[in-house]
Amino acid sequence: MRSLTVLGSCGAWPEAGRACAGFLLEYDAFRVVLDLGYATLPRLLEYCPGGAVDAVVVTHQHPDHCVDVSALARVRHYEAPGADPIPLHCTPGTLEVLRALEPRPDPAEVFDVHDLASTTRLGPFDVLAVELPHYKTNVGVRLAAPGVSVAYTGDSGPSAELRRLADGTDLFISDATLQGDASDEYLMTATEAARGARGARRLLLTHFWPGSDRAVSVREAEAVFAGEVIAADEGLKLVL
Repeated sequence: MRSLTVLGSCGAWPEAGRACAGFLLEYDAFRVVLDLGYATLPRLLEYCPGGAVDAVVVTHQHPDHCVDVSALARVRHYEAPGADPIPLHCTPGTLEVLRALEPRPDPAEVFDVHDLASTTRLGPFDVLAVELPHYKTNVGVRLAAPGVSVAYTGDSGPSAELRRLADGTDLFISDATLQGDASDEYLMTATEAARGARGARRLLLTHFWPGSDRAVSVREAEAVFAGEVIAADEGLKLVL
């Protein structure tokens, strides 16, 4: 199976029945998680019992992107004692946040921690890591393996670097927090996401501000982006 499953799609905090940022990328037998924000772990466990994943990527240290990595550490500590640490590719500050949430077990014992900005290989994937503008250090990633290429912005404001990530990808997962004429240096509207996604085949909008009408975001992106535009929705699985 080569697919991407949406674990969570909200920014800031999860709406009722939803979760914050989180995606499960599967390439044959390799499973990598892209962010694990509020309420994503229960959804991950539906697909990966016992939290059995091969790698975790955390784009930045905001809790709506990393807090459930702490919950995953508990699952692994108690349900898989003695298992090899899971590679955790994250940004500066993420480990400190995880330790503040739960120092025992030390996250560095459950996870094999790596600097995401320096990551070039992850299982079957070649990785391009690019720093993007946000309130905290945020690293967008493109993961490419034979026949599959996926890019993910984490949270980002408008940046020329987005096109570098998006170019030639099958799926571009992008921050689309804002709508309409809203403007922010560190977050994007769907229109701005669509501009940054040019060169990708499909655009998956995510990180919606709670209460947003997602159909509005899709329409805004479709006015700019020539390919398929999809609104992230919990449980949505896209075949790659």
